[in-house]
Amino acid sequence: MIRNKPVALIGAGGGSRDLFDVLDACSREVVGFIVDAQYSLPGSLVNDLPVLGGFDWLEKHLTLVEVICGLGASNLRFRLVQRAAEIGATFCSVVHPSAILSPRVEIGLGTSIAAGCVLTNDIRIGNHVQINIGCTVSHDTLIEDFATLSPGVHIAGNVRLQSGCFIGIGTSIIERKQIGCWSIVGAGSSIINDVPPNTTVVGVPGKVIMTRPEGWHLI
Repeated sequence: MIRNKPVALIGAGGGSRDLFDVLDACSREVVGFIVDAQYSLPGSLVNDLPVLGGFDWLEKHLTLVEVICGLGASNLRFRLVQRAAEIGATFCSVVHPSAILSPRVEIGLGTSIAAGCVLTNDIRIGNHVQINIGCTVSHDTLIEDFATLSPGVHIAGNVRLQSGCFIGIGTSIIERKQIGCWSIVGAGSSIINDVPPNTTVVGVPGKVIMTRPEGWHLI
């Protein structure tokens, strides 16, 4: 029998604490949180677990733990995952036992799916994707790396969510739409048209209210 390694969570905010609950429900051992010292000192307790230290701690314990990043913002998660990958971290994925997934759902590394989600037929999910509580994703949808689905997002069939897009709480997306890379969809929006890359879209129906320069997520 192959036993999973303990998990160290990158970040210690609300998203990471929610992710801790998912790992706990899956009986995965969590040893603590990886946080840079300017945000939380080593030894501080979060949900009765210690802040282990920053990426210097991780570099010294690479062979002992797997990691997963709990930051909710796609751009911040991207930056921290890149730091972990550069030093050779091993990433795990986790799916809450209450989530309902078709056998034809593919999941990449570092991805988390929270309680109460339903994902149906022929769905592909990339690396370091975060799908929060109560989301539904219908057939033939592609969710690319570092995308974020906030709680209660509902996605119809044949939708493509490009890399790094952030979908706000309670958003609905109709079938055959594309959400552009590193775009942000505001809470409660109804998406009936494609969303261009690097934009912010809000409303019912969703409309572009802001455009960012390409590569903004790297700054």
